[in-house]
Amino acid sequence: MIVLKATQEKLLSVLQSVAGIVEKRHTLPILANVLLRKTAGSLQFTTSDLEIQIRTTAELEGDSGSFTTTVGARKMIDILRTMPADQTVSLESSQNKLILKGGKSKFTLQTLPAEDFPLVQEAPSFGPTFSVPQKTLKDLLNQVSFAMAVHDIRYYLNGILFVAEGKQLSLVATDGHRLAYASAMLDVEVPRQEVILPRKTVLELQRLLTDGEGAIEMQFANNQAKFAFDGMEFVTKLVEGKFPDYNRVIPKNHKNSVTLGRAPLLASLQRTAILTSEKFKGVRLNIEPGTLRVASNNAEQEEAIDELDIDYGGDAIEIGFNVTYLIDALANMGQDMVKLELADANSSALVTNPDNAAFKYVVMPMRI
Repeated sequence: MIVLKATQEKLLSVLQSVAGIVEKRHTLPILANVLLRKTAGSLQFTTSDLEIQIRTTAELEGDSGSFTTTVGARKMIDILRTMPADQTVSLESSQNKLILKGGKSKFTLQTLPAEDFPLVQEAPSFGPTFSVPQKTLKDLLNQVSFAMAVHDIRYYLNGILFVAEGKQLSLVATDGHRLAYASAMLDVEVPRQEVILPRKTVLELQRLLTDGEGAIEMQFANNQAKFAFDGMEFVTKLVEGKFPDYNRVIPKNHKNSVTLGRAPLLASLQRTAILTSEKFKGVRLNIEPGTLRVASNNAEQEEAIDELDIDYGGDAIEIGFNVTYLIDALANMGQDMVKLELADANSSALVTNPDNAAFKYVVMPMRI
């Protein structure tokens, strides 16, 4: 039976859209496979890692009739990548194998039975569906994802908090040293819902979302989230646990603030970062009327000093930061100007976008 017939380009893009979550090494060999389910002219592709499941449907040529099997996802992608984009490829079933043909090449691939593929059990009830443009969600994720923790023992920090309430969707990420907050308006009012999306889900959404006009629909349950966009359905487990109260972390009413160009500040920090110590990555910021001085030094007695002219008339402040935290924030902001709000050397600083109150970044000071 000819399961499918399509150009290399079309088949590869469908496979790549679902294969991002496939682990290279897994205790269950079948999880390295993609589940193919054929009904009439459409073919459904499903992958899972037991916590996330991605499914998409494509209209591809082939024999009529129903057919299901599973086959190695990465192997198929690797084979397809070696073929020209406009080449027609076909997939035929023969006994317990699949034969992939393209031009004068032929590959016989081992399959595993479809009934052994562990599908994610969907939650019995989800909250109301709401949607935002894909670009909006992608931008929000990009604005906060760099502040997620990595392998933190406080597992609820290894992800992003989604808060939907009224007509607002807010995303928050923190690793305990810094916190990023971004929000956008929704078209519909929704009851308050608060969930923590795992790190792997966030990275996968960032990979799949486009800058196009299409919308992404979201639904949350107690322990699951469901996303639908571009003909794909994405179901993920949520991180259980209580996320820190971000409203208490975001400083209010800092009396000293300076607005300056984002690109010059970023360049200055990148220059001084070269001479920070490998371990601490510390830089000192001296802010006084008219001048911002950025300085660093390291164990080899080397030193970097960089100055920027600023429009500032507040208190003289000397404060230390992990330079990576400042660079991450500035590199993920897109606007020309950035506002820095400070109280003193021991209080966390607030970095905001002067044109858009929907983004806030808090960074703790460090002793240098």
